[in-house]
Parts: sequence; structure tokens; C-alpha cells
Amino acid sequence: MLPQEIIRRKRDGHELTAEEIGFIVRGIHDGSLSEGQVAAFAMTVFFRGATVAERVALTLGLARSGIMLDWSDLQLPGPVIDKHSSGGVGDKVSLMLAPIVAACGAFVPMISGRGLGHTGGTLDKLSSISGYNVQPDIETFRKVVREVGCAVIGQTDDLAPADRRLYATRDVTGSVESIPLLVSSILSKKIAEGLDGLVMDVKCGSGAFCDTEEMARDLARSLVDVANQAGLPTVALITDMDRVLGRDVGNALEIAETVAYLTGNGVREPRLHEVTMALAGEMLALGKLVPDAAAGRAKAEAVLADGRAAELFARMVSALGGPDDLMEHPARYLPPAPVIRACTAERSGHVVGMNARQVGIAVVALGGGRSHADDAIDPSVGLTDVIDVGTPVRAGSTLCIVHAASDAAADEAIDLVRRAIRIADAALPPKPVIMERLA
Repeated sequence: MLPQEIIRRKRDGHELTAEEIGFIVRGIHDGSLSEGQVAAFAMTVFFRGATVAERVALTLGLARSGIMLDWSDLQLPGPVIDKHSSGGVGDKVSLMLAPIVAACGAFVPMISGRGLGHTGGTLDKLSSISGYNVQPDIETFRKVVREVGCAVIGQTDDLAPADRRLYATRDVTGSVESIPLLVSSILSKKIAEGLDGLVMDVKCGSGAFCDTEEMARDLARSLVDVANQAGLPTVALITDMDRVLGRDVGNALEIAETVAYLTGNGVREPRLHEVTMALAGEMLALGKLVPDAAAGRAKAEAVLADGRAAELFARMVSALGGPDDLMEHPARYLPPAPVIRACTAERSGHVVGMNARQVGIAVVALGGGRSHADDAIDPSVGLTDVIDVGTPVRAGSTLCIVHAASDAAADEAIDLVRRAIRIADAALPPKPVIMERLA
């Protein structure tokens, strides 16, 4: 087979066979395809799309380009289940969800990513904990999953290496937004994890990759169809990302919110709690630990209430090099910002909307996110106590608290946040946070 002929067939609208796609993936992995050929393949898929069969073949090819984790030798007394989010502003759900689901009897080997653009990354949040190792070797990862029940780490070099090269090419050729390529990239790593089931959280709104319901539904439907046909039982929830999820945005600040959520030291933000419990219920049902998602939710609520979930999070942090007493003394291990100032409303009324993407950009501008993959992150900066949509305000009311490295950075963030939050005379009806379920 010649790569240029396969690319030409795809360019001309023909469906590629599994063998042709496998040939392309091997060439991406071993370097026999040039950068130009990898880019050409990505762009032909971007413009021509891909059938479900092509997406399945690409997903399996990328997954099999590296090691495939197998948990059978550990004889785990429960299912191996994971969750993946398409990303959003203030989305720290993975941090709560892994220990909650593990406390209910599942095993959660969660491989997460770093933030890029306006959405935060789970790994950056965990990296703000003093000593936490986000890149352990595979044996350490397996050991922590077996002994604790969950481990949240970053992708290793051995997992889906062909996807890493393909993604790097997509990133510089304007083809990141291709749903077939995105689906294969996400699912290849999840299939390589050796899971018994996967729950997808597809975000929809101004702070998400999918800014329309139609696009979110297209992505969710493709993820579910491709994963199930590739042998990984999967369900998806479409959830609202038209406003910040939770109250805080920023790496160390979101760890502090996670600790407070798990320990019950403070009021749990209702939308964050709803998403977490809904996903937990689906994961436990998918793992056959409960008869349905409602029973799974009840079980998740119970382990949250009695402290078992908080205990597992503490054990995971300690097992991966973090402090033993993070839950008791989070402020000791999470760096504070030198400048803390209130962002206030300039008029009275009701908060009727929020451009969550602009809020995320405000945090990036503070130094809490990346514009480029190699940018350094300041873990201490961000926003806390972000006001929710529907809240009545007066001129001078606090919209959020800005944590910044300097007064100038705080001024810029305050201006961005004020422009992102819409205030009007009359309130609007609330929008549900769980928008749709696909299976």
C-alpha cells in the first residue's frame, strides 16, 4: 500500500478499509509517514468526515499503537470504570468523582490531560498539590489503583503514542475541531486503559468545545457509537457549560474547592453536585454495581456523606507523593496568591448570563492557564466565589474574588470578568445542568 494513494482515496470521498487505516496508523507511529502525509490525512478527514466503521478502525489502531493495560492479573473485586469530560471552566468533577466511585466498589484508573486554551486541565490542578506525582510509572499506577481504588495521572509515553503524533500535527494544521479525529483521540486512550465501561461528560455552551446543542449531540452520539462498536460499553451525558461549574476557577483554588466538597466543609455548589452525582450514578450502573443510575446516585451520596470518599481521595494523594494531611490542612500545601481583590458589579439587577469562555480567558490572563503547550502555570491565581446566573445584585455587589500575582493582573481580570457577566433588570428561568443522556 502507498500512503499517498490511501490519502487520495479519502480525499475523493471513498470509505477507507480497516486495513488501509491500520496502515496509516502504523506509518504515523513508526515515522514512515512524513509530516506532510500525516497532515494531509488529518485534513482529508477534517473535510470529508469519516463513517462509524472508519472511526472505529482509527480508534482501535491508535489504541493498539502502544501498550494495552490489562487488569485481569490483579483479580480486582470490582469493575474498572472511568469518566472523561470534553472540558470546561471550573470543571473539577473528576477530582470528586474518582474517589466517590471507588468508595462504592469500582476501580478508577483515570488518565487525564493538561489545560490548553480557556479550559483548565485536571493534571494542572493536581500538580498544584505539593509533592503529587502526575506521571508515575505504569506499575506504580496499577499499584495505587489496586490498593486505593483510584488514581488520577497523566498520559504516559506508552499509551496510544500514535495519537500523540497525530494530535500534534492536528494542533498546527487547523484540524483539531474534527469530530471523527477528536473521537478517535479520546477513545484510543480510554480503550488502552483496559476499561470495563466509560461515561462521557460532553460539555455544551460558551465555555465548552461544543458551543451548540447540535454539535454536542453529534460528538456525544459519535463517542457512544464508536466506543460501543469498539468493545467499550459507554454512555454520555450532555451537560451545561454556559457558566462556571462550581464556585472557583484556578488550579490550587479548585483543589481547595474539591477538598471542601469531599469533606463537607462548606455548602456544595448545586450544579457541581448534580453533575458529579449524575455521572457517579451512571458509572456505578455501567459497572453493574447497582441496578440503575438512580440507585448508583443514592450509593454515591452515601459514601460522600459518611466520609469514605474523602478518605480515598486523601489516600490517593498520599500514595502518589502528596501530603498525608491535605484534607485536614489544605492551606498548608496550596500556594496563595499575593494579591486578592473583589470584582464588583457596576449596576443593579439580576445576573442573566455568563460567557464562560471569557471567564476562562480571564484566568489564563492571570497566569492560571496556557496559550501555548509549553507555557508555565501559576497555580495560585484564579477566581473564587464566582456569582451564579440568576442571582440578584446591587451596584458594588461582589461578582467574584480575584487571586492575582499583581495589581495590574487583577485589574485586567476584573475588566474581563465584568464584561463576561451579563446583568439585566429581570431574571431569566434557570437552565438544567443535565441536558441529555445518550446510550
